[in-house]
Amino acid sequence: MSDSKVALVTGANKGIGYEIARGLGETGVTVLVGARDGERGAAAAEKLAAEGVTAVPLPLDVTDPLSVTAAAALIEREYGRLDILVNNAGILVERGQPPSRTPLELLERTYATNVYGVVAVTNAMLPLLREAPAGRIVNLSSGLGSMALTSDPGGPYPGAPLLAYNSSKSALNSITVTYANELRDTPIKVNAADPGYCATNLNGHAGPRTPAQGAIAAVRLATLPEDGPTAGFFDDAGVVPW
Repeated sequence: MSDSKVALVTGANKGIGYEIARGLGETGVTVLVGARDGERGAAAAEKLAAEGVTAVPLPLDVTDPLSVTAAAALIEREYGRLDILVNNAGILVERGQPPSRTPLELLERTYATNVYGVVAVTNAMLPLLREAPAGRIVNLSSGLGSMALTSDPGGPYPGAPLLAYNSSKSALNSITVTYANELRDTPIKVNAADPGYCATNLNGHAGPRTPAQGAIAAVRLATLPEDGPTAGFFDDAGVVPW
C-alpha cells in the first residue's frame, strides 16, 4: 500500500484533466492517469513524471463496464485504497443546434460519458474510497449545468443551446448532491467543480481560460481539509449557483 495519497483522474491525458493530475501531483499525491487510449495515457504519465510528478497510466474507458471493473481491481491490488477520485472525463458532441432539432442519439452519446460513466466509476471506486482516511470525490461540471445561470436572460449562457451537454451537467450536479447526502456520515466529501470556459479540445480551443486555470477549483476540492464543504458547486472564485 502506498504511503502517499492516491488519486484517480479520468480523462487525464490532456486538457483540464492533465492539469488536475499535475496539480495533485505537485502536492505529493500519486496520480493515476485515467485514459481511454492507453498510449496517450502512458505518454501523459511520462510527461508528468518528467516534471517530477508521480504519475501512473491507467487504461480506463468510463463507458465500458469491463474497463471500469478492471481499473478498480488494479487499484485495489496495487494500492489498497483510493484517496481522491476526480470524474473529469466528458464529451461535447453537439454544435449548437436548437434543442428541438437535437437528435436523441446525441443525448445518448453524451449521457453515456458525462452521466452514466460518472456513476459507473464512482460506484466501482467507492469501496476503495471508503478505505481511505478521508476520501474526496470531485465531479467536473460546468456553468452550463447551472439552472440559475442558464435561465437568466441577462446572464452569460442563454446563447449556448446545448441541450445534451447542458442537461448532462445539470444531471451531474444532482448526482453530486445525491452521493454527498449518502456519504454525509462518512469522512468522504463530494463536490462539483466548474472549470470555467477553458481552451480545450472539447470546444475547439475557443475558451479564454487556460486548462491550468480550469484545474484550480478541482484540485482545491480534491484536497479539502476535514472541515471543508460537501454537496457544493464551486469555481476558483467561490460558490456557483445551482
